[in-house]
Amino acid sequence: HAARTGRFMPWGFIILFLPAIGALAYVVVELAPEWLGSRRARQARGRLAGALDPGRRYRELRDQLAVVDTVANRSSLAEECLALGRFDEALAQYNAVLAMPLGDEPSFMLGKARAQLGLGDAAGAVTTFDELKRLWPKYETPEAELVRAIALEGAGRMDEALAGYGAASQHFPGVEPNVRLAQLLKRLGRDAEAQAVAQDVVTSLRRAPPHVRANERQWLASAERIAGS
Repeated sequence: HAARTGRFMPWGFIILFLPAIGALAYVVVELAPEWLGSRRARQARGRLAGALDPGRRYRELRDQLAVVDTVANRSSLAEECLALGRFDEALAQYNAVLAMPLGDEPSFMLGKARAQLGLGDAAGAVTTFDELKRLWPKYETPEAELVRAIALEGAGRMDEALAGYGAASQHFPGVEPNVRLAQLLKRLGRDAEAQAVAQDVVTSLRRAPPHVRANERQWLASAERIAGS
């Protein structure tokens, strides 16, 4: 069925090398959504397909760009490159987008800064944020505040990074800015302050619903280590 319907890649190899599991996954990912036809089933199919073949969407977006070179296609590919850790390609795509006639958008410059951070170029990311602020002085998002604070820390501008994490914590939908603030305070030898910030995170998350704790488990574990140190 996979071969007949044009789905042999990658399903043929998955089914051949993992016969029972591969066949079951094929039914769940490819056939069940067709049988059920619901929106939820299609979403489940997308999640499972992404888990089995993480590069699938990347290849689809790359093929779309090869057919039509638009800002939308390039920016979608750039975002997927970020998600896959292909930071050099993401940077190249964002640079290309920003050079296009309709590509001068602050969100694309934020994407460029994220790619630079992924490549370890914190100073370059700070410069990108400076340019973003010059061009769009009123542009502020919780993500931009957090990413800029991370860039400032990476560039060694610690006082500005501390202020940035504090500002981001007021708007960001999660505890990451506070945990990063605690981590930086600890790095600077300000252990008592770090433990206080971390303990606030631990206390708030332990009172939160289970799904919130599950989503924040990485940052909860980091906060617990600092609070207990």
